[in-house]
Amino acid sequence: MIRSIHRIGGRRLMVLAIAALIPALAGCEAGNNAPTQEWHQPTDGTDIVHDNIAISDVFVLGAPLGSNLRVGQTAGLFLALVNNGSPDKLLSISAPGTAKSVTLPGGSVQLGSQQAVLLTGPVPKVTLDSLTRPLVGGSTVRLVLTFQNAASVSVVAPVMPRAQYYATFSPAPSPTATVAKTTKHKGAKPAASASPSPSASP
Repeated sequence: MIRSIHRIGGRRLMVLAIAALIPALAGCEAGNNAPTQEWHQPTDGTDIVHDNIAISDVFVLGAPLGSNLRVGQTAGLFLALVNNGSPDKLLSISAPGTAKSVTLPGGSVQLGSQQAVLLTGPVPKVTLDSLTRPLVGGSTVRLVLTFQNAASVSVVAPVMPRAQYYATFSPAPSPTATVAKTTKHKGAKPAASASPSPSASP
């Protein structure tokens, strides 16, 4: 939660107020073509303020109730960032002990001064790739966010089962589908070129 608001200047207070509105914006941001118009409960994720950067509503989307994400699968990571300081960049996220890698949109995320960046649903923009352990709803994932200017920060994010408010969030793409598509293209045989017709005998 955001504390010590009485010591925060007017401009900074305004940006932190934007951070407080992020959950509502996240629930509506998908527009008229979204899978659902349902507003999603914003209180389950992790919220911290780090080096003038508010990191809000951080959670990992798990499997439906009664099941879990297996080793090797991909999980969606959802979060929102508000930068109240000078321009910065989120260079990477890692999930030690949980995933081999984490994919960011475009490879990194620009954080302009006094700007909010919503890496929220219903379709995941950030993914934990090649899980190294099963993920079940109710567990947690330790994440390390590395910035260009601000110090790296560790965040513990809850794993939310894909149920109730989160039932309409899209699961991360299946890695098997990606591998199958890549294999299909790699295994495709090149089209045979037409053989030159034999030249006529003189």
